[in-house]
Amino acid sequence: MTSDSGVDSVAPDIPPSGAGCVECDAAGGWWFHLRRCARCGHIGCCDSSPGRHATGHYRATGHPLVQSFEPGEGWFWDYATNELYESGPELAPPASHPADQPAPGPAGRVPADWARTLRQ
Repeated sequence: MTSDSGVDSVAPDIPPSGAGCVECDAAGGWWFHLRRCARCGHIGCCDSSPGRHATGHYRATGHPLVQSFEPGEGWFWDYATNELYESGPELAPPASHPADQPAPGPAGRVPADWARTLRQ
């Protein structure tokens, strides 16, 4: 990851905004996978999720870098350049949602036919 990729937009000391997508939680919705803004810690849902809130956060704020917020994943995505980075700067813990939180999640809000509603 280079400074051209938006690494200047990383704030490594800011913790994540919570254990789930901020907007989905507020609306009682659900998500497929989660992404964490490397600048402000906002947790949003991925583009396969019904809400696509991580991309919406980028469009609203201009914060280009997100890191996967899934257990065992550490990759970054740069919305500004459409580039994937296998690694990047270490961000404040936790590095993922709780391991016992299912994906899709959260438990109790995922519809039985969730796979049919995933966005491609």
